Amino acid sequence: MNIRPLHDRIIVERLEEETMTAGGIIIPDSAKEKPQEGKIVAAGKGKVTEDGKVLALDVKVGDKVLFGKYAGTEIKIDGKEFLMMREDDILGVVE
Repeated sequence: MNIRPLHDRIIVERLEEETMTAGGIIIPDSAKEKPQEGKIVAAGKGKVTEDGKVLALDVKVGDKVLFGKYAGTEIKIDGKEFLMMREDDILGVVE
């Protein structure tokens, strides 16, 4: 991918949700919800303050993150779907 988000924006690739429950029941596509977990594939430099300083992001490329159900804007790059969102939209980092 050849894109660099500006400022405090990041690009997240959604992780695939399980297609089978722990009990062995297969979940059809019509019943699946969009996953709220993803991996950061690109990140900007950081947030610019009013006095011109750049505050570095708390997350980095490769981090596995949780985000809100309606967070971000869906974009397509090279035929793949991604989410572009601000760092504020991230709820937490999965370690």
